[in-house]
Amino acid sequence: MKQSLVIELANLPEEGEAVSGELDGKIFDLPTSDATSAGPLGYDLWVQRFDSELLLTGHISAPFYFICVVTLKKFLQTIHLKTTAISVEIADSGLVDVTEALREEILLEFPVNPRCDEGDVPEPCEIDPRYLAVDNTPGNDLSPAPRKEGDNRWSALDDLTGLNDQT
Repeated sequence: MKQSLVIELANLPEEGEAVSGELDGKIFDLPTSDATSAGPLGYDLWVQRFDSELLLTGHISAPFYFICVVTLKKFLQTIHLKTTAISVEIADSGLVDVTEALREEILLEFPVNPRCDEGDVPEPCEIDPRYLAVDNTPGNDLSPAPRKEGDNRWSALDDLTGLNDQT
């Protein structure tokens, strides 16, 4: 599997050309706590040169494993960009590696708060009630629910009155 997508400007027709294929998912190099790549970055692009710019238009996608912010379960979600347009500044001739531009385009589409009900195979996205302290029942081996009386450590502050800012 290819590690990079390199466009050779000298052989690029003036009207542009189609390129398609897959790049190894290792190009994302993500911390495992955020997300992990679940496969290759697929691309189907039209590449065309305009003066000092290389324009890539088309479709890119890549699958990832995310951790649901509600259930804390790992789930699969594929990021699809069906109509993307990526502009890369170029010199007069030579080779242009557009891998980083494709990578960044996918990363920008990551969900801010990934939820398993938005995955490729949607799952129920509900918090297990055993972990809600207010619904905690005796005998489930979890910490007891908070006391209704409140925290009296701060009650001494209620007795402070009449204090003015002195300058």
